[in-house]
Amino acid sequence: MKFNLTALIYLIAAHALVAAPSEILSFESIPSRVHNQNPELAAARFRIDEAVGLAKQSGRRSNPTLDTALSHNTRSAEGSAEIGLTQKFPLTNRLKIEKEISATEIQAAEAEVKNVERLLIAEARMEFVKILAIRDRKALLEQQQKIATQLTDFILEKTKQGESSPLDAAQAKLAALKLTSQERQLSTEETTALGKLRPLLGIAPQTAVTLSGNPSAISVPNNTAIQRPDLTAAKLQLRAAVTGIALEQANRREDVALSVFASGERSEDAPNGLDNESIIGFKVSIPLPFWNNNQGKIDAANARHNRRDQEVKALANHINHETHTSLTEIRQWAALISELNDKLLPLAKEQTDLLEKAYREGQSDLQTVLTSREQTLELLATQIDATREFHLANIRHRASRGGL
Repeated sequence: MKFNLTALIYLIAAHALVAAPSEILSFESIPSRVHNQNPELAAARFRIDEAVGLAKQSGRRSNPTLDTALSHNTRSAEGSAEIGLTQKFPLTNRLKIEKEISATEIQAAEAEVKNVERLLIAEARMEFVKILAIRDRKALLEQQQKIATQLTDFILEKTKQGESSPLDAAQAKLAALKLTSQERQLSTEETTALGKLRPLLGIAPQTAVTLSGNPSAISVPNNTAIQRPDLTAAKLQLRAAVTGIALEQANRREDVALSVFASGERSEDAPNGLDNESIIGFKVSIPLPFWNNNQGKIDAANARHNRRDQEVKALANHINHETHTSLTEIRQWAALISELNDKLLPLAKEQTDLLEKAYREGQSDLQTVLTSREQTLELLATQIDATREFHLANIRHRASRGGL
């Protein structure tokens, strides 16, 4: 059997391609992937379980206590035994208030988890847009490299015929190498962005990622109602702080203790001898608020309420500024993209084509052509960057209003 080295190489390469893990990712699939696969979000969900656990513990009476006592006279057979049961009961509606606070904290925990998800989705979407922009820039450079190679080949041919200077060929080659260097730099930036995107979506480091689909078209969004989960959480924390004041006021009165007990006593009744007696009793223990009226905790609860109230106002103000700023950015980037597409790029392309034609006909110098090409490349790069910044601002605007 003849050994075929080429077939073996192809077989190994095919096996490597099949074995290598890969993921196809679309812009629309990001929310579901974050919801199902992000480890940080999975950890955040345990906040809800913590709040539910604390809610089960709140609003419960303290356990009853079993009281026992034994006594014996060392000089005689006299002695006594007592057993009792003590239960504390609140004099206020403290237990009901504790349950209300726990229910509010569960809702706040749910809102906090939704806010974590909102931020993660926005971050993943922004990395997605950055990678698309990098790949667009790389595609632009590849196109420019083809054109630069064609120009270099044309100049070399003219140089062989003695119709062009060798310096022009060297300059054209240098311009092509510069594009190659820029492409390598973009490849590094793409690797960095993918390194940020993969963990956000729960994708393994060695998995290849193929991006499919694009963000929405270039259009200014309409204002929608703000439904920020972090604002909802802050308002719920404010409600809990208000209820917390009532709880501390209710804690001014400590629980009353009710006891039921039974005792038996053996005593000597001269001259009749030892006599047994049984007693059943009821006891009430009422704490007197002489030294502690819980005023310190009431003052702390009031301060907590004031702090929460200011935090809600500050967050609402921050959201309004964030929404306004991102919407302004969207409009500015949309205007720039429109100007580039309608005016600057067509004019630059036309100018470059005319200069290349003039150079080929010997009516212009190479430096002018290269300068025009560089300007066109800068405008095309600006178009890609402006589109990227538009989508990033749009993502920030959507996230600032609580959209997923």
